[in-house]
Amino acid sequence: MTEIEKICVIGAGVMGAGIAAQAANAGASVVLLDVVAGAAQGAISKMAKAKPAAFMHPSLAKKITAGSTVDDLGLIAECDWIIEAIIERPDIKQALYASLKPHLKHDAVISSNTSTLPLAVLTEGMDEDLKRRFMITHFFNPPRYMRLLEIVTAPDIDPAAKRRIIDFSDSHMGKSVVTAKDTPGFIANRIGTFWLHAAVTGAFAQSVGVEQADAVLGRPAGIPRTGIFGLIDLVGLDLLPHILTSFRATLPKGDGFHELGEAPDLVNRMIEDGYTGRKGKGGFYRLNTAGGDKVKEVIDLQSGEYATAQRPRPEAANVAKKGGLRATLDHDSAAGRYARSVLVPTLAYAASLVPEIADDPEAVDQAMRLGYNWKFGPFELIDQLGPAWLADALKQSGKSVPSLLEDVGSGTFFRTNNGHHQQFVAGSYQDIKRPDGVLLLKDTKLAGPPIAKNISCALWDIGDGIACLEFTSKMNSLNPFILWMINKAIRQLPEKGFKGLVIYNEGTNFSVGANIAMLLYGAKFRLWPFVRWMLKRGQDTFQNMRFAPFPVVGAPSGMALGGGCEILLHCDAIEAHAETYTGLVEAGVGIVPGWGGCKELLGRWSQHKKRPGGPMPPVMKAFETIAMAQVATSAMEARDFLFLRQSDGVVMNRDRVLAAAKARALDMAEGYSPPEPYDLRLPGPTGRTALALAVRDFISKGVASPHDGVIAGELAFVLSGGNTDALDTVSEARVLELERDAILVLARTRNTRDRVEHMLKKGKPLRN
Repeated sequence: MTEIEKICVIGAGVMGAGIAAQAANAGASVVLLDVVAGAAQGAISKMAKAKPAAFMHPSLAKKITAGSTVDDLGLIAECDWIIEAIIERPDIKQALYASLKPHLKHDAVISSNTSTLPLAVLTEGMDEDLKRRFMITHFFNPPRYMRLLEIVTAPDIDPAAKRRIIDFSDSHMGKSVVTAKDTPGFIANRIGTFWLHAAVTGAFAQSVGVEQADAVLGRPAGIPRTGIFGLIDLVGLDLLPHILTSFRATLPKGDGFHELGEAPDLVNRMIEDGYTGRKGKGGFYRLNTAGGDKVKEVIDLQSGEYATAQRPRPEAANVAKKGGLRATLDHDSAAGRYARSVLVPTLAYAASLVPEIADDPEAVDQAMRLGYNWKFGPFELIDQLGPAWLADALKQSGKSVPSLLEDVGSGTFFRTNNGHHQQFVAGSYQDIKRPDGVLLLKDTKLAGPPIAKNISCALWDIGDGIACLEFTSKMNSLNPFILWMINKAIRQLPEKGFKGLVIYNEGTNFSVGANIAMLLYGAKFRLWPFVRWMLKRGQDTFQNMRFAPFPVVGAPSGMALGGGCEILLHCDAIEAHAETYTGLVEAGVGIVPGWGGCKELLGRWSQHKKRPGGPMPPVMKAFETIAMAQVATSAMEARDFLFLRQSDGVVMNRDRVLAAAKARALDMAEGYSPPEPYDLRLPGPTGRTALALAVRDFISKGVASPHDGVIAGELAFVLSGGNTDALDTVSEARVLELERDAILVLARTRNTRDRVEHMLKKGKPLRN
């Protein structure tokens, strides 16, 4: 069968349009059709302006051809995969499938993006040839950012058709594919809906406030910061009644979901009044903008009135820091009893559904981690509590114990055995198998201790003579311990027989940059020699890495900002997860890049093939990028800023990033030689004057603050080469010296110190 090259999405609503955009991100040519003429083109235009962006690069919108199902069904004749994303009505879907049949390629695959309708209903009356090429592909919204894809197939599905869709969805669309059974809600929504409904009905029944509920069921259980009620606001309250109605109609009478009862009347009143969540006037939370201020308010579940949010932290949530999740659920308080009343039945419900909804615990956990952003899956949470403890808690409350929970007994659902991660399935432990081409650092860690380790990072052997440097500091911020480990790796890896290094971690973000608290304390106490030493230490370390005797490959995902971006700029190559957001954002904290970021952007723009001649264009490009703290919103966009080279790789599936980086390092190791240093020709004072005029114009228009002008002035001095003559060559060492001088000048200003302090306290830039 042919590879997936062209995809048709039918239905230009929010989900259909989002799936079409992700198909374009994956490199496919896309046809987007809708029954309403002009709807598809309108959806493409809307996606091009969407925030967060649906496209990984603005140019990708051109890969989508718009049309209607009335006039343009012939366009599907060249499509390898047709994804239906229309209204959740079986009769309308079935009529559409019948109309598609005459236009299909002989091996084209059709799938439905349904989240509620069973496969058996969708394929009722369908001819056998089409039925063997039909499946459910349940994407999660927004399709670009949510990694989960649930696939449901019939037993007689064409294996080759299923393989094509799984392979393309995994490697090209970046999805973690979980095979689900043909049951209501599949995996994530089946458990997720139970969890949300249990939390809402429980809060009303026990008179627990919205904020208390979110605090006690949030961080202690590894649930997103939104909490339960914040998540419902985000998804939309108006969706809740439809899902609950569907579940009540399709789940068998004995299912535990029915015991939770109806949605509280207040929820229906809120929806009627337009309080449908963030997309409406608000939901359980709202922003009151009366008087010009933004005041966060929360609804009282008993009275239905809003009051200013207080952000309480119940003691039941605090005890989790020392005693873990079990301490929260055992806490003798209203909040503790509430948390127990929600999580115990939710986890028991999950355990009761294997193998009904999925074959094993890992599939369930993966679906909940990726579909609902849980830090831990249900079975991982059961292991934290202890399966025996959960079984006992169910018995104490008069509830039946799921057979799977009884079978595991005093054991756990996951364990490590001889370096292998195993799960409890059908009465015995089995190795968890990763798809071909997937390499996870968490699996490597099971094989043994690291090569070296300190409180902020670790060095691991990932096989075949390649080492991996992992950051483990808070938010993976860079500090002297990480710099020390990089230098140690450069010295010792060749002696130990290693031939390459990958810089990678499995945190939410690659690195948010240098630990700026060191700069603040150094400036406050006027420890200028320490600040200069720290700057020089970082520069020397990154230079050592750049000219190391072996290839260094960066493998980022998530945010790579400031120093996190600078470390990538000094790598020989990068294999970046597509969802990498990188930039030199130092201006936001009142400084300039100080670990070689200025030098690297100057060097890259100086060597860029398409830049105009003369010393000024590279300076202008680097100045614009750094002064405006521009951040690439994808790895593809990072190439526009030269944070990534054209030769650097973009990996769509995060689970494949480490394997790609390792392969790149191995490929480069053969006959490797370090790069040549940059010899820069910079404009000196004349260039700096031109930049100063532009900055003054921005300040006069109110676009930039006076202190922005001070920062820009120091940046201009660095990028123009100081007092050099345009005919002279400026070395890398000289630019690095200018970086250090500029930061020391700025650190002595009160406004810069205020910016640093504000960032540390509030987590966002201060405009002063």
